[in-house]
Amino acid sequence: MKKIVASLVFTAMLVSLTACGSKTDKDAELTKESAVMESGGVLPVIEEDGTEPEKTGSANTEAEENAENAMEDAVTDSVNRESAAADNKSASEEAERSTDHMEDNTMKITAGDTSFTATLADNSSVEALKELLGEGPLTINMNDYAGMEKVGPIGTSLPRNDEQISTGAGDIILYQGNSLVIYYDTNSWDFTRIGKIEGVTGEELLEAFGDGNVTVTFSLE
Repeated sequence: MKKIVASLVFTAMLVSLTACGSKTDKDAELTKESAVMESGGVLPVIEEDGTEPEKTGSANTEAEENAENAMEDAVTDSVNRESAAADNKSASEEAERSTDHMEDNTMKITAGDTSFTATLADNSSVEALKELLGEGPLTINMNDYAGMEKVGPIGTSLPRNDEQISTGAGDIILYQGNSLVIYYDTNSWDFTRIGKIEGVTGEELLEAFGDGNVTVTFSLE
């Protein structure tokens, strides 16, 4: 009987101690919460496993966005610079090709102290003539014909690309594949177009070549 009474007393003491401890813990927690609230703070959120969730600050997010935007701007700027450089290079190369083509597509015509520059046509006759002039200047004794042209033999035959042509001052044609003609007046016939002295009048050509026979030198520019 004494043992039973002692056991009951011991059990009552344990229950009393547990209740006191629980109350003490709760009081401590309430005291902590009260202190935090009074200081204007925010209580941390505690996960079920007892750990605090990872904090993600808005300042860090804004800094990351700014860094990303700066990187995108840098990439865009780099692409734009490369594109502009490529455009400038292309324009420069095109201008150089145009200049080279112009130099390759002209012929110098000299009579005495006067020289003219003729722009050449694009056909096999002109290519053959350029090959011939590539060996050196070609000097031709040219005769006046019908008060409209100077004509003289090349000394060889070139390919013909005859077509109906109405000539004007400054036109240069290949006649019958073996003669060059410089017109200072109009004519219409089947000729092969060689080139043209631009911006010159018949009077200016007659002044340079005269109204009789003349020695004319043809050369590449």
